[in-house]
Amino acid sequence: MAHTDRMLKEERQSFIIREINLHNKVLSSDLSTQLNVSEDTIRRDLKELDEAGKVLKVHGGAISKSFHFPFSNKGDVYALEAKRAIARKTIKLIKEGMVVLTGGGTTMIELARMIPDDIQATFFTISPLVALELVEHPNLTVLTVGGQLYKNAQVNMGASVINALNDIHVDLCLLGANGISLQEGITDSDWEVVQVKRAMIRTSKKLAIMCIAEKMNSVQRMKVCNLNQMSYLITELSSDDPHLAPYRQQEFKLL
Repeated sequence: MAHTDRMLKEERQSFIIREINLHNKVLSSDLSTQLNVSEDTIRRDLKELDEAGKVLKVHGGAISKSFHFPFSNKGDVYALEAKRAIARKTIKLIKEGMVVLTGGGTTMIELARMIPDDIQATFFTISPLVALELVEHPNLTVLTVGGQLYKNAQVNMGASVINALNDIHVDLCLLGANGISLQEGITDSDWEVVQVKRAMIRTSKKLAIMCIAEKMNSVQRMKVCNLNQMSYLITELSSDDPHLAPYRQQEFKLL
């Protein structure tokens, strides 16, 4: 019996780690429902995983270490090569003289590192970490959209960010996605993040969603936007990959 319990616990914790790596943040209540165990059990699992250095326990759930410490050991970044492939594809959308608005996250940091030094463009970002990478490029003008620094995701959030975004008009908005599905569109688990992402989309002529394939066909609690609001969906897969077949009938372009 003890052996069975241990195996169940190991499987449960493996599932938790995968969910955190995939979506950056998880809620104890959601994990409890998904795994059909009590929230106390989930809290104990998260405490153990935190003490083992595998996740960061926060109020109400946990976040991935690479989400919180994106400049630390590269081995901590989940699906790093896939994220780099997405960044390389996204670079092709950035043209001379463009005004671009970005979110945060590890894929966006990889993108910021890869931008060719000869491109002249203006970048607005809600992420101080992305801004630090962008300013390394001599021909980029970099502006941060300021607000309260959201500690878990290390991006600026709140009413001041939304108000500032209302006065900006950009050519291209680059955002990550925590969930994407044909039925629900782009979704996220955090209310404040959703509000800022919606404001970012409203101020942009075109929207590019950067998303590793594992997040396809997954749904989070809150809706960010419909699929028809997107201009591009960028994954690490080839645009003719069978996994993307359901998305080929949509109005956006697959990259």
